[in-house]
Formats: sequence, C-alpha cells, structure tokens
Amino acid sequence: MSVKLRLARMGNKKRAFYRIVAVNSAARRDGRPLEFLGFYNPMVNPAEVKIDTAKVQKWLDQGAEPTDTVRTLLKKQAG
Repeated sequence: MSVKLRLARMGNKKRAFYRIVAVNSAARRDGRPLEFLGFYNPMVNPAEVKIDTAKVQKWLDQGAEPTDTVRTLLKKQAG
C-alpha cells in the first residue's frame, strides 16, 4: 500500500478549503483518509496553513510521498 500526503477538498462551492491528509494512493480525492495532518485555506488573505509537523514527519519516515502542492506547503511552513 503506497501512502500519499495530499489535499482533500472541503467547504462549499467557490468557498473551498483543504485538509492535508495521509491517504492510500489508490483512494479517491475525498475518500476516507488514514490521518488528518492539517489544513490549508487559500480563501483568506494571506492564505492560512496549519500543519502538525510531528504527524507529517511520522508519515514521511514511513515512506509516504507528498504531492507537489503539499510539498510546497510543507516548505512554506518550515521556512
């Protein structure tokens, strides 16, 4: 089972926010995640990002692959 760290879309039409989740790579975009890791709200200015770095590090140590967008958010959060 390959695990990905990716965004799951939440919210209403044209008012989207995203949860950062660990999920099986074969699962649907909004399918049931293995664990919630944080959230990303691009609708506020500046965009709001909150990530539980301990949980993310645990998944990365286990071999989870972040998507490009999640990788960018992790870099912004770290730096």
